[in-house]
Amino acid sequence: MANHKSALKRIRSNEAKRVLNRYQAKSTRTAIKKLRANTEASAAQEQFQKVSSMLDRLAKKNIIHKNKAANNKSKLAKFVKSLAA
Repeated sequence: MANHKSALKRIRSNEAKRVLNRYQAKSTRTAIKKLRANTEASAAQEQFQKVSSMLDRLAKKNIIHKNKAANNKSKLAKFVKSLAA
């Protein structure tokens, strides 16, 4: 166990940040699954913009790697384009 006040505070703040990061990552994964389940092109396009923004935000905060975000966005864009065709 930590002996310093600042270390105890750090433990508390790290846990709070970890919970928030997990929540944001999980909600993004759920949004991706909903987008993939979509069959209508216009709704998928609208949803893709929101998911893309969520992925960018996670990458910016280093919750996920920037290349993972780019790969996900690329695959989702390809999927949305296939719906339009």
